[in-house]
Amino acid sequence: MSRTSLDSLGELQRAVMEVVWKRGEASVHDVRERLSRQKELAYTTILTTLQKLEKAGWLSHRSEGKSYIYVPTRSREQAGAGSVRRFLKQVFEGDAVAMFQHLIRESDLSEEDLGEVRKMIEEKRKEMRK
Repeated sequence: MSRTSLDSLGELQRAVMEVVWKRGEASVHDVRERLSRQKELAYTTILTTLQKLEKAGWLSHRSEGKSYIYVPTRSREQAGAGSVRRFLKQVFEGDAVAMFQHLIRESDLSEEDLGEVRKMIEEKRKEMRK
């Protein structure tokens, strides 16, 4: 099981994973129906993509009648965390404070957004005091 990083997945693989994450589980038909809203895709294309994602360790499946139901092996948050860690290391040399400074300076944050950031900082402080 060779779990590649989220960054290394192709466009279709990422789109398929997003469908499965949003639904929690999905059949080939479910994924095809959702993705075909943007672009018509063959059943076999979706099936092959799901099988490759399973082989790479992103999905597992169970049988339900004649269909396979695919389930993610890790959450969207878990998969994204690895990408963020790699990005932090590559772009900011592992300096989280520098990354946060950049994000706060360069982002168009509302008062509500800043309140959420403040709340997260306070929660982290409480966690550290325990």
